[in-house]
Amino acid sequence: MLILTVCGAGVGTSEILRVTATRALQRLGIEADVRATDSEHVHGLSEDAQVVLATAEHVAAIGRTYAQIIVVDNILDQVELERKLADALE
Repeated sequence: MLILTVCGAGVGTSEILRVTATRALQRLGIEADVRATDSEHVHGLSEDAQVVLATAEHVAAIGRTYAQIIVVDNILDQVELERKLADALE
C-alpha cells in the first residue's frame, strides 16, 4: 500500500506527516510505503496511492484521484492521525 503525505515543498509538513503516519501505522499493525511529496508532484504520484494525507490548504493541489484523501488538522497529533488512518484503512 502506498500512502503519500503532501505539503508545498515536500520537505517540511509532508516529512513530519510521513513520520507521524509511519508511527500510527506501526501501532495499527498496518504495513505501508509512506512517501513525502510536494504539491506540484502529488497528482502524478497519487495515481498509485491508496491514501493521501494533507492539510486543508494542500487538498486542492491533489486533483482527481482514486486515493482516499485524509485531511489532517494537526500534523503533530499522533492520536488524530492514528484515528483517521484506522477509520480509512480498517
